[in-house]
Amino acid sequence: MKLNVKDILRPALTLFLICLFVTLLLAGTNLLTKDRIAEQSRLEAENARRVVLPEATDFTEREGCYVGSANGSEIGYVFETSGKGYGGDVRVMTGIDTEGNITGVVILEHEETPGLGANAEKPSFTDQFKQAAGDGLTLVKNRAPDAGEVQALTGASFTSNAVTDAVNEAIEQYHDVKGGA
Repeated sequence: MKLNVKDILRPALTLFLICLFVTLLLAGTNLLTKDRIAEQSRLEAENARRVVLPEATDFTEREGCYVGSANGSEIGYVFETSGKGYGGDVRVMTGIDTEGNITGVVILEHEETPGLGANAEKPSFTDQFKQAAGDGLTLVKNRAPDAGEVQALTGASFTSNAVTDAVNEAIEQYHDVKGGA
């Protein structure tokens, strides 16, 4: 069987035009939605800051963190950090007041296993972090945690470690900010 140029170029050109059309549609959709997506991300981050530092009425970005204030006085700091989980990075937002107490932890983003690592988003896990930051927190398994400790999630050691590492990184950043203030 003899192939001619027309039999090869026609399907190749058709496929090229289809790909070009789909690419243009995707680019146009991205162009139309990128501002809305950015605004939604900004609002979600703002809401998370209000959750982790609930006493704050205003937030100002400074030195790699957000400073929360109320009635014109600084009341705490909000840090975005991450730790390496089972499915990838786990992004965490941590609030720490000016006295060095963790006021809240929110999981911003993760790719952890549903039903196991995803349980890190539940208040039963994140509320454990609401304690004095000290020099950092330690993860414990199979026993009740003491002060400065957090109980690991059953079946989700990587995720528990990731969140604890991220919170400990926030504590380090807090000490850097307070030491430099």
